[in-house]
Amino acid sequence: MTNSTEICIRPATAGDVCAISTILRELGWFNHVNKESPADTKARIAQHLELCNSYESHTVFVAENQNGEVIGYIAVHWLPYLMLAGSEGYISELFVRESDRGKGVGRKLLEVVNEQAIKRGCTRLMLVNGRNRESYKRGFYQKLGWKERQEVTNFVLLLPRKT
Repeated sequence: MTNSTEICIRPATAGDVCAISTILRELGWFNHVNKESPADTKARIAQHLELCNSYESHTVFVAENQNGEVIGYIAVHWLPYLMLAGSEGYISELFVRESDRGKGVGRKLLEVVNEQAIKRGCTRLMLVNGRNRESYKRGFYQKLGWKERQEVTNFVLLLPRKT
């Protein structure tokens, strides 16, 4: 059994693409991922990870267990808002292998992002969590001090894909 003291958090590298791909594909939550080939998933992740690692406005961390296996990851985007006193860290992805949930992996990933946000002078961190997700149902973020904003609704506009 993994505990949080045996978890190493480090920046994601190109060598983590396969592990991140496996985590996303095993979730089965995203139709576009379910429909594409494993090779296409890996190629997309490699391309996006390279972009994230090319700019200081994006950070991706992975969590490794004591055996050096990537068991989770988090992606955060550092957004300068003109209306805020400092930037905001937007956590766009936080996923942990199903077999490693409940062992402190997500908590440790969030702690590292929180430390980075403070170093960057951010005024807040933000994320979107689906109400149907297990993490929402068990109050994962609330237990860590996050507050649900009742006054805000999240909208998306799906754009046509370039071919």
